[in-house]
Amino acid sequence: MNNHDIDYKIYGDDMQFVEVELDPQETVIAEAGSFMMMEEDIHMETIFGDGSGNSGGSGLMGKLFSAGKRVITGESLFMTAFTNQGQGKKHVSFASPYPGKIIPMDLSELGGKIICQKDAFLAAAKGVSVGIEFQRKIGAGFFGGEGFIMQKLEGDGLAFVHAGGTITKKELLPGQTLRVDTGCLVAMTSGVDYNIEMVKGVKTALFGGEGLFFATLRGPGSVWIQSLPFSRLASRVFAAAPHRGGGKDEGSIARGIFDMFNGD
Repeated sequence: MNNHDIDYKIYGDDMQFVEVELDPQETVIAEAGSFMMMEEDIHMETIFGDGSGNSGGSGLMGKLFSAGKRVITGESLFMTAFTNQGQGKKHVSFASPYPGKIIPMDLSELGGKIICQKDAFLAAAKGVSVGIEFQRKIGAGFFGGEGFIMQKLEGDGLAFVHAGGTITKKELLPGQTLRVDTGCLVAMTSGVDYNIEMVKGVKTALFGGEGLFFATLRGPGSVWIQSLPFSRLASRVFAAAPHRGGGKDEGSIARGIFDMFNGD
């Protein structure tokens, strides 16, 4: 095993966090901003690179290249490593950034590689590499809804990804296909073929209330689907929020709460 062998426990239902148990000198890496709490004797260190400990090569240039790949996916230039420098077992916890589920994935049981949406990664055992995955087909990149680049998690240890709403896992047989809203795709194993198709019928696309494109996934492999993409949640919140120029009473309750916290 190249990865640190960590234990964990997930708490909560819709607002989850994961508690990782570290033996002495064990390390877990996490996305910047996902930290929740930790016990004494755990050392917190900001690091460059992809979390694998390799950093894509030796020296400063190798580390910069590895960290730069993360910037392309829209993530922070830095990651955070939490190491137990004490004598006994210690715990550190990480929380999801929005309502949904945390999915533990043992990469050793999933072919050593998972491809996921670019903001899905939460934390992982040290040794798991967090990189980028370019789509082979340009159409999938330009019309995929979630961007041209996806994340890839490689290694043989535990990784934790998060997604919105309820999560379902589908097992696709060789040649079996599944059509999914592009925003609802969370992750898939490396053997799944991923492409973008246009919705047939102009009326369906324009008046059906859905997007113009959907993802076509072809097996064999495993696919994880989320019921509530954050982009969908954000758009509904924005649509319901009071806008400048609205009526006098529009959004009065929300405005009253806002004024209360601001002392007005």
